[in-house]
Amino acid sequence: MSDYGIEALLLLILASLGLSAVAVVFSAFQRRHSHTPAVAYASGEDVASEAARKVLREFEKNGHAADAALITWSPDTLRKILADDLPETQVIVVSNREPYIHNIGDDGVELLVPASGLVSALEPITRACAGTWIAYGGGTADRLMVDKNDRVEVPPGNPSYALRRVWLTEQEYKGYYLGFANEGLWPLCHIAFTRPIFRASDWEAYESVNRKFADTVVAEARNARPIVLVQDYHFALLPRMIRERLPEAIVITFWHIPWPNPEVYSICPWRERVLEGLLGSSIIGFHTQFHANNFAESVDRFLESRIERADAAISYGGQTTLVHAYPISIEWPAELLAKLPEVEECRTRLRERFGLKADVKLCVGVERLDYTKGILDRFRALEELFTRHPEWVGKLVLLQIAAPSRGTLPAYRQLHDECRRYVEDINQRYGSEDYSPVLMIDKHHAQEQVYEIYRAADICMVTSLHDGMNLVAKEFVAARDDEQGVLLLSTFAGASRELLEALIVNPYDTAMTSEVLLQALTMTPEEQRERMRPMREMVRDNNVYRWAGSMLLDAARLRKRGDLDRVMGNGERPSNNNNVIPIFERARKAVS
Repeated sequence: MSDYGIEALLLLILASLGLSAVAVVFSAFQRRHSHTPAVAYASGEDVASEAARKVLREFEKNGHAADAALITWSPDTLRKILADDLPETQVIVVSNREPYIHNIGDDGVELLVPASGLVSALEPITRACAGTWIAYGGGTADRLMVDKNDRVEVPPGNPSYALRRVWLTEQEYKGYYLGFANEGLWPLCHIAFTRPIFRASDWEAYESVNRKFADTVVAEARNARPIVLVQDYHFALLPRMIRERLPEAIVITFWHIPWPNPEVYSICPWRERVLEGLLGSSIIGFHTQFHANNFAESVDRFLESRIERADAAISYGGQTTLVHAYPISIEWPAELLAKLPEVEECRTRLRERFGLKADVKLCVGVERLDYTKGILDRFRALEELFTRHPEWVGKLVLLQIAAPSRGTLPAYRQLHDECRRYVEDINQRYGSEDYSPVLMIDKHHAQEQVYEIYRAADICMVTSLHDGMNLVAKEFVAARDDEQGVLLLSTFAGASRELLEALIVNPYDTAMTSEVLLQALTMTPEEQRERMRPMREMVRDNNVYRWAGSMLLDAARLRKRGDLDRVMGNGERPSNNNNVIPIFERARKAVS
């Protein structure tokens, strides 16, 4: 026999012996475990024990399911999650802004649907979950439209959930909303070089209003185990207040704006109290992992806590809070697109409305009038383009929709005045009798009007100086079912991490932004299509229902873990005794 044959025979014999040894060990293991229970329970508890182990086995599955990417995320998907994983669970949404506002107008009570990223994201979810939405009632006719329990069924004409309005005094609103939330936390969290202002009276109002909303959540809860979705920086203290009253509730807090690094955050005089309030949450969500990391580092610096970085969790005061990135998105398909005409008709309508010539390129910006949105930087880039490429004077118009916002605050009044002066200056230097380079419309627009503007535009400019996500970018992409149009997007908006085919700019670099604007103006229809198509696929696949579904699935896992602990009883816990759940390393359960 050759050397090669001898070596092959020896390998075969060794492999056979190895398999035999494995078989013997496995057989012994089976015999041992077939007669010995894993956990000794009192008489009558063996069925509960097996049920608990079954829950644990399903609960501890790691990794993405093979067909996860094939899931179509829709209202039906959310309803299925609630029915299968959270049966009979009440969903309560808490936000400062309400999804429907009633005002007294010339012809009676008028209904306003605010053009808000938060509202556009959460409203379809609350509809799908048939939940309860708790919000500040600030409309002039809001009190006229509620029942004796301060509730009104919405949407009008097709009610699917209850809107519970909370009333605030003028002093409460001024201190809580205009004061601590928007003169303190808002500039603190946004790197836009506006100094935060902190007043003790504002903090007292903020604490009082958070307590008032906590009372309302408890009053609206139908049982002790609701899921409460707390929205944004207006309610940093609310999660702990809810957990103190409803300890079995799952509280999911989503922070819609950036979170600063610990050095910046240290400016806040009540920094520990804010962190403690937020850590009352079961889950805290941010738009990006970077902001989640900043939050964890802030907690690590200012509170005695344990940061479980591998498990994206923070243990504080005997409770574990999961801290994850959940990139927010929009409804897909956008319901109101069905009400709008084709793109060409939208273009014709808009050009007629503003007297634009057929050969003029239309660039649009849509946002609240806020110093974080980079509106002045957008104007500077346009001016730079005209200076470097004067051939575009008369051939390009920037339509700036700037909804009034927080106009009683000095920083916002100053911004409004600066924008007006800049627009007047540009139009005087580059305009003519029949041409204005910049059209600034500082009034609120209905969402349907906004989408018509998106469809009519050649370019959408999103030049945020600092933003959590910025849903305008995703709305523009969703509106362009013709696969045309160019998105010019700030690198400082969270959306730039997802919409990779956009033209990414640094809005602080005026020369660079103007050159990218020129690139957008001269882009061929073929390249526009090549860029728009994958962005539309991304928004379709990662829509708002997936955003909400991801949080609800994590909530379901937390609830199962809590139920498992109660079944095991007597302090018995799985070997993971540090109260951190490995499944939350961003695993996702497929919904078939």
